[in-house]
Amino acid sequence: MTKLKVAGTWGGILEVDLDNWTLTMLRNEVANRSGLDPESIKLICAGKILKADDPKTLAQLGIKENSKILSSRGAAPGEGKAIMAEEERSRRLSRLKAAATALSKRHVDGSLPMEDYNIELEDQGGQQVKFGSETDQSAAMMGLMLHAKAKSLIETDLYVDALEVLAMAEESFLLCDPKILELVDNIPIMEIDIVRCYFLLRDLKCLSDAGFRLVKARKGLERAHGKDLSRVRLLQAGQCPELALYVRLELLEGVVAYHTGQNDKALNALKSAHAKLLQLQIPDETLSVVMGMGFHEKDAKRALRLNNKDIATSVDFLIEERAKRAQKHKDDLQRQKEILEQKTYGVTPMNKAVDMQMLDRLVLIGYARDLAAESLRRHENDFQKALDALTSPDVNSSIQVYIESRKRKRQEQHVGVTVDELVSMGFERGQATSALEVGGKREDIIQRLLSSPAANPGTASASGSAFTENGGATSSTNNEIVAEAEDAEMEDDTEDEIASNGEEEGRDLEIEGDIADEIAKVDALSAYDINLDKEVEAINEYLVMLDASQDSG
Repeated sequence: MTKLKVAGTWGGILEVDLDNWTLTMLRNEVANRSGLDPESIKLICAGKILKADDPKTLAQLGIKENSKILSSRGAAPGEGKAIMAEEERSRRLSRLKAAATALSKRHVDGSLPMEDYNIELEDQGGQQVKFGSETDQSAAMMGLMLHAKAKSLIETDLYVDALEVLAMAEESFLLCDPKILELVDNIPIMEIDIVRCYFLLRDLKCLSDAGFRLVKARKGLERAHGKDLSRVRLLQAGQCPELALYVRLELLEGVVAYHTGQNDKALNALKSAHAKLLQLQIPDETLSVVMGMGFHEKDAKRALRLNNKDIATSVDFLIEERAKRAQKHKDDLQRQKEILEQKTYGVTPMNKAVDMQMLDRLVLIGYARDLAAESLRRHENDFQKALDALTSPDVNSSIQVYIESRKRKRQEQHVGVTVDELVSMGFERGQATSALEVGGKREDIIQRLLSSPAANPGTASASGSAFTENGGATSSTNNEIVAEAEDAEMEDDTEDEIASNGEEEGRDLEIEGDIADEIAKVDALSAYDINLDKEVEAINEYLVMLDASQDSG
């Protein structure tokens, strides 16, 4: 038997036979446990609605061990608009997963189009977490992207959608080496967000799953932060920016305990959450002092909450944050500049961008930047092969000829006239090439050639040599090399054009843009700078209910 994780109308672990069970059997079992009509149940996996009339087995449909199944109550018969809305929602979630997959893959393997942002994992000490493989990096990045999107869905009260996206994020993180993820608190925070969605949906059927997830979250936070936050305080000089996160955790622990009849445990958790909440309240006088130094209210509140309401430390924090933002802006501009430069070099045969670090190393050795970039492009960013090509006189020369031919072709496209066209008018090839290099409009180039003393339009060169602007001879052999380079460049330009078009054709620009916007909002402390308005209401609500239950007892 295989275990599936089910959430929604019913939550828990379901044991099934993937090779024999169909969707109808799965739906009937979930409906039976939910106490609902099977016809009203919709099953969703990986952002796709599963159609119960599909005769295939679960295994044939790609459902595997530990797959996440979301069960939701479907629209009543006749509610066509609701069904269409559900299908559109499902399609959008599928697009979201596909876009996140494409973004993470491109970002890890360096293929175009490159993005002007970067995602990095840091531990509580601010040290970057190193990934063991591209698979780990891609999986973690995809999980982080989806988690960021899920948080925005929670903020807009789209809790069911958020749960589905969080399930996708969880699947992505499962592909990453767990030892790497133990160093950070992203996974425990995701567990808390899942349980928070259950709570905001008032879905008591998910209590068992909620309790299991909160235990995992607590253990994960202890690994990352230390018991009683000891590691965090040591690494962050006594500060505790994670306090708001523990308010949310302890509230949810208290809610689960209350609904499972553990009133004493619930009371202790809620009182602890309330005490931490009081620690986070900022006195108006303290806030006014910080704001009086020229900081906005929102920034001042954040700094005081993250720094235990200490004014001096908070001001230092705000100044440091301002400097970090300025540096980030500078780094972003540099990143955008590098991306624009990368695009001018084209793509490798495997559609990868030129590796800028490898390029800088070759430039430091003494090679021209465009020459080194072309060698790396041809050799799939293999540093040693690119260097060997550059040290070979023949190969180096052929690359230079290719680059010059490419520059000339681009110049021809810009001015609207080609060397061959000028030669057909009777101008010598060397003169035509030199005239194009000087630049200008088509008419200016032709007039310049007509004004040249050596110009003799109408008479093509009969010899095997052409003369350059300085009178140097260019042999017919060199002309053949140039011609070959032009042919190669025409072919390469065609490939570049196809690759460039492919950048747009295979992309979901709308969804990728949404993901990029969410990533841009994230910084190292945003996971702890959270709005606790709903938590304040819930803590007070459940404390009143506990008091009432004690009085009645």
